[in-house]
Amino acid sequence: MILEVVGRADRALTATEINAEIELPKQTVHRLVATLEKEGFLVRESGGKRFRPGRRLRLIGAGLLHASRYHITRHQILQDVADVVEEAVNYVVPEETGMHYLDRIDTNWPFRIQLPVGTNVPFHSTASGKCFMASLSRSARRKFVAGLELKELTQNTFTDEATLLEELDRVAKQGYAIDDEEFMDGMRAIAVPVTDSNKRFVAALAFHGPSQRLSVELLEARRDVLFIGADKLKHSLFD
Repeated sequence: MILEVVGRADRALTATEINAEIELPKQTVHRLVATLEKEGFLVRESGGKRFRPGRRLRLIGAGLLHASRYHITRHQILQDVADVVEEAVNYVVPEETGMHYLDRIDTNWPFRIQLPVGTNVPFHSTASGKCFMASLSRSARRKFVAGLELKELTQNTFTDEATLLEELDRVAKQGYAIDDEEFMDGMRAIAVPVTDSNKRFVAALAFHGPSQRLSVELLEARRDVLFIGADKLKHSLFD
């Protein structure tokens, strides 16, 4: 809270002025301000009782701006892909509970499938999840799949370990994964891996839409757009 108050201010502040916003006990505020000054987050104006952001706080701010630049770059690459495929494009990362939608460009079609940023989807029934699992070694894949609950979401969902492992072998060989109405009836998707400079899986780049617009053949015909986008992400963000 103290750092937020000082960071927002357009002038140096006294401990009393800082406390006017956060309303902590006076002694507590003075002790915290002294600690932050000692650690380099705040600096005291010469000969005075006013504090302004110190070197370490400025470095944090610069780091946040740097991270923002990466977000802008990533979002623009997703937009470039969306301009070609004309469907919802997603940047999806693995988390403990499934694949997490970290970034997204929505489609302009009035008929669309909403999977907003922040959505978590299963590993076993999604193109992005299969992309991630296929990036693992075969032994790691077997252990990972053995630990999943292969819940049937549609009649096309992979619910058998052996069959899913065969599918992951195919995904690893061809370099992309397709969700053929496995996660949701009436939805198809395709995903490719985004890797870092050491060829480690970082995320999946995917697009999805209603099965009325997207056949499996059409998804495969557009996979090169995703490959190009994934390569741009790799070189822009991780090289």
